[in-house]
Amino acid sequence: MTSITSENLLVELRRAAGVVGGIAAKLTDQDVAAASELPGWTRGHVLAHLVGIGNAMARQFEYASRGETIELYDGGVEGRNRAIELSAGHGIEQHRDALAAAVDRALTAFGSLDTAGWRKPISYRGGVVFDGGLALWRELTIHATDLGTGRGPETWSRPFCEYLVDFLSARVPEGERFVLQPLGLPSLAIGAAGGHSTAINGMLTDIAAWLAGRTPTLGSLRATAAADGVELPALLPWPAGVPVAN
Repeated sequence: MTSITSENLLVELRRAAGVVGGIAAKLTDQDVAAASELPGWTRGHVLAHLVGIGNAMARQFEYASRGETIELYDGGVEGRNRAIELSAGHGIEQHRDALAAAVDRALTAFGSLDTAGWRKPISYRGGVVFDGGLALWRELTIHATDLGTGRGPETWSRPFCEYLVDFLSARVPEGERFVLQPLGLPSLAIGAAGGHSTAINGMLTDIAAWLAGRTPTLGSLRATAAADGVELPALLPWPAGVPVAN
């Protein structure tokens, strides 16, 4: 698995923010009102969610810098959902402005950190600021794909996919073990040692997309158990930091 440090995480955050900003720059009002890749959500919903998570993670840091913690969203899950619904129908200029402000706020916060700052406690998952940075990277990268503009999981980098596989190992059902065999790369196992074993063979990006509940785009996934072809295993729910679907 890849080893993400605070230095290369900041580089990845800036890159992911640039991708999302570039997509938003090309959207029209009609595009924003169209369906995204997420069931029941328009692209406006996805953009509104990205604004919310950007501000939420920035706020986690801002409070941590004062030695305090605060819930991820104002008003908890209900507040998060209400804010998305209220903003989803905005025009593209409003979305762009809000997205730029939220992302700049978060990047400024993370960019100002020293080594100790990355380790300060936050309320999100009972973790530290570094965990908040990983979450923002995850949200920006996956939701750039969810906007449905042609940037699929095949564009996800190897470091991101390796991080995502590690994070999403929590989706392996109890008593199961997945032996992941990404083409051209070393195999790795996630789940219970000694559990019922299923081998998943395919491109790393497809494996990561499947674990993330997204559609593999290179069509290469194949599952086997005891040398026989089987269906891809069922997964546990997304390990959300708040009890909402990701």
